Amino acid sequence: MDVVTWTGRTACALQQALRMTNDDFADHLGVAVRTVANWHSSPDTVPRTEIQAALDTAYERSTPSVQRRFSILTRPSPAAMEAQALRVAIAVVVRGDEVLLVCRRGSDALTWQFPAGVVKPGASPAVVAVEETQAETGVRCTVREPLGSRIHPVTGVVAEYLACDYLMGEATNRDQIENADVAWVPRAALTRFIPEQSIYPPILEALA
Repeated sequence: MDVVTWTGRTACALQQALRMTNDDFADHLGVAVRTVANWHSSPDTVPRTEIQAALDTAYERSTPSVQRRFSILTRPSPAAMEAQALRVAIAVVVRGDEVLLVCRRGSDALTWQFPAGVVKPGASPAVVAVEETQAETGVRCTVREPLGSRIHPVTGVVAEYLACDYLMGEATNRDQIENADVAWVPRAALTRFIPEQSIYPPILEALA
């Protein structure tokens, strides 16, 4: 089977490919109807692990014609592919009740962000997230799970978000050209550093 990254958007595409109503699709997956409705209203939502497994099963058991329709529905248009050519991997590294941030030097101001790096063609976002985190901060981490992706509302690039667990290393500013500082901040204080409206919602859910 093809590997599918399940979000509200791709789940709705499977529903459309199966030609099911919200009620029928919810019953097919064994989830509440409000869950399906939420995918339509919040397409960037990342379903819980057990629901992703149910979506995998529904896709695997669907007919070849359904799978072809799903492939067509989830295939980016040429214009979208061009706009999404640049991808970045963003590491949300957690250590206990803290999350790792870097303070970027911008042309006008300093901004706090999660460690991130450009994903070159053929590279794995997970590998880039781990390597860039260590290169920028000296912190070694491991990817726990993907949190989803979106077109970044400010930069316009494809942002791939990955939840990471701390392994070892002191947080130090190893890239003083790009960054002004590196810090562990309390999860509860994250929105003091990054405006809540700028944070990808699944990150807030994962850190809650």
